[in-house]
Parts: sequence; C-alpha cells; structure tokens
Amino acid sequence: MKKRMKKNLYKTSILFLLICLNFSTSAKNKTSTVDQNLRELIQQQKLTAVPKTKSDIPSIYSPIAQLGMKLFYSKALGGEKDTACVSCHHPLLGGGDNLSLPIGTHAQKPDVLGSKRRLKKGYKLGVPRNAPTTFNIIFHKKSLFHDGRIQAITDQGFAGINTPDVPFEKDDPLGGNNLVQAQARFPITSIAEMRGSFMSEAGTETLRRSLADRLKKNWLEAFRYGFSDSQADVDDLITEQNISFAIGEYERSQVFINNPWRKYLAGDDNAISINAKKGALLFFKSQAKGGANCSRCHSGDFFTDELFHNTAIPQIGMGRGVGKTKTNDFGCGSISNKASDKFRFRTPSLLNVEVTGPWGHDGAYTTLEGIVRHMLAPLKSIYHYDKKQIKQKGINLKDMEKNTLAAVKYGLELNTIKNISTKDVKNIVSFLQTLTDPCVKNVKCLSPWIPKKTDNDPDGLMLHAIIKS
Repeated sequence: MKKRMKKNLYKTSILFLLICLNFSTSAKNKTSTVDQNLRELIQQQKLTAVPKTKSDIPSIYSPIAQLGMKLFYSKALGGEKDTACVSCHHPLLGGGDNLSLPIGTHAQKPDVLGSKRRLKKGYKLGVPRNAPTTFNIIFHKKSLFHDGRIQAITDQGFAGINTPDVPFEKDDPLGGNNLVQAQARFPITSIAEMRGSFMSEAGTETLRRSLADRLKKNWLEAFRYGFSDSQADVDDLITEQNISFAIGEYERSQVFINNPWRKYLAGDDNAISINAKKGALLFFKSQAKGGANCSRCHSGDFFTDELFHNTAIPQIGMGRGVGKTKTNDFGCGSISNKASDKFRFRTPSLLNVEVTGPWGHDGAYTTLEGIVRHMLAPLKSIYHYDKKQIKQKGINLKDMEKNTLAAVKYGLELNTIKNISTKDVKNIVSFLQTLTDPCVKNVKCLSPWIPKKTDNDPDGLMLHAIIKS
C-alpha cells in the first residue's frame, strides 16, 4: 500500500513538473515572439532611446548652471517677491507643479508647492494652462509653450527665434541664443505667473531691466563666478540677457533619459515587463495592423513630432480666449491667427510622462490612464468626463462641455481605436512608465538641481520648497 502511494505521488510530481516546464516554455516562446515583433518595429522606426541635440548639454555643476539655479529659485525675480521660476517648475514635482492650473503670484504660502498650494482669498486663478515640465527641455528644436509662442524660425536653416515681443514669424533680436533662453524671458512678464502688480504700466523690456537692476545690489559676485569674469562691471554683467541665459543653462542641464526603455533598446530583454512590451507594440503599430498608432504624433526618441494637433482635451479653467469665447482656448491659433491652427496644441514629449501630470494642455486629466483613454477614444472620454477628478479649488468647469465640443466640431484629429480593451490601456500605461528615468523619482539623485539651505543666498529670497501633495 505504501509503495503504491509513493509511486502515485512520484507520478503526480513528475506530471506537475512537466506542466510547469511546458507552461514556462510556452511563456518564454510568447515573450520571444513579442520581443522579436517589437525589435522589428524599433528597427523600422530607427529608435535609439537617445534624443538628439545640436548643442552640448550643460553640466549642473558648471558655474553658469549654478548661477542659473540660484536665479531659478530666487523670488527676487518675482515682481512682488512672492514667486520664483521654481514655484511652477520644481524638480521634485516632475519639473512642473502637480496642479492642473498653476498658482503663481498671490499664493497663501509662497513656499508651499504641490497640490496643496492655494491662492489668497479674493484672488482668482490666472494661468490658463498647465505648467509644462522643464525636464529634457534641451531636446526641443521647434518651439516651446503649449501654443508654440516661442518658435525657431527655420526658413532654409535656423534664422532666429520668434517670441510674443515681435510680430508672428519675425525674429526677435533679443530672443537669445536658444529656445530655452527665449522662454526664460517671459514668465517674469506674466501678471499671474510672476509679475503681479509690479510696474503694471511698464512694457516688458522695461520690466526686465528693472528686475535686473534689483539684482545689482547683492548679486555681482554670483554673476562674476557664473560667467567666470572676476573683473566685470556690474552694469555689463547683470543684464536681462545674462539672467535669461543663466536660467536657460540650468534648465538645459535637466536631462533625464536613463530609463528602462533605453536599456531595452540597448539589448536587455529583461529591462521591461511583458505587459510593457505589449503596450509598446500597441503604441508603435499602425491602426491597420491592430495597433493604436500613438507614435504617429509621439514619434522618435523624444516621443514628439513637435507639431500642433487638435485632440479636444476637455477645456477646463478660464481659457485664453477673448469676447464671447473668453473661457475657451484656441491654442496656437491665437498665435498665428490662422483658422487652420484653431484648437491645436503642441505634442508633448512622453519622456518621464509618469511624473509630469496632471496631463493635457490644461491639466484636465489627473491620471495617466485617463489621458491614455482620451487619446484612444476621445469622444467617449469627453462625454463621460469625470469632473470630480478636478479637486483643485478655483477651477470653473461650467463652460467645459460647450468649449470642448467646439473643438470637436472644428476638426478633432483623433479617431476612436476599435477593439482596445482595459488591459490594452493598462499595457500602454506600463510602457509609458518605462520612459521614466529613476532619477526623477529619487530625492538624492535630484539634489544637484535643488539648492541647499546652507548655500549662499545673495539677497535672502531663495525659495526652499515645502512640498505638499
């Protein structure tokens, strides 16, 4: 009897082992097939996971980037000395602010950042668009801001930079050396972002010169160190052009591209999960071949075509319109004044997208899964939009349906992707998470981009953030 039981137990163990081996072999073969299909797509699209830039990447430890960091964190550049660039673009918040719509000036507690940042009583939200991340900003070649109002003029080669200070498509002689320097000149001129009521009647260039003059009292040594010129005169050194250049170099040093996707492209099949690989197949495959064709717009190693598209993101907030359309937002159509550009916004990069929410030009989606669902089935997402996800106080949603449907009727550029399941959506999200450089989720790794409280603070106005989410 005992011998028979042992024999049966032995047979059962062998059978179980064979089932496990068969299952393991089957799973391995399935993974191999997915890898083979994905690597074929990678080869077809010539992906390397390393975006190209025409300029050298500044080191955060360089004197100029260190000066730029001090300026980026200093409330001395806020008109009423209550905001800094970092108020809306903190490294620990994905290079943004973790709000759907930013709170710049007139915060209850200026040094409190994150989703708990609040406006003082009596003030209304004034920034109509989500704060774009500063991470990897150096890789943008064509334009900056959601509406592209900072734009490289490339008629037969680089021919300058267009900014809001000059007519559309004309070169701004004060635009600076690159797109990042050009954009660094504008938040300080915005009433809602950094300016407040300071010099409310002055033109933008007069304002910039006045802020530069404000720094001349205490910042000379910091600028001499930053520009490696120990003898420079204060009036020659502390200028609005040098301020924006230094800030731009700090921003351009924020390169975070060492993600699992890069390891996978380098040949490590185990760098990303099977679900992420399936998500990548959906992301890169054309709709004709059963994919979602996300890479039609989110193309290349920077995951953006840097063009403008009407994706009808729910229009929350106060918008940038005028007259009867005051609460709507026409995107780059308001910059070019071309009817064909109406409701179009720039395609964002997806590198580190996991940490750069809320998502959409106005932060209408507060989950990565939510924005993915919108891109795959826009009309369904619009008609079933959950307003309860917007917990930020002060956002007016009463015109959302009317404004969003206006964008849909004008020419929505997305089609519903058929036969996409909830599991497919989760797989695409899993793939997007492989684009996250671990550094952007690690306080110690990000510390070189965050001043210490013991660092020299020229005028005592450095913003040392209290992050509350």
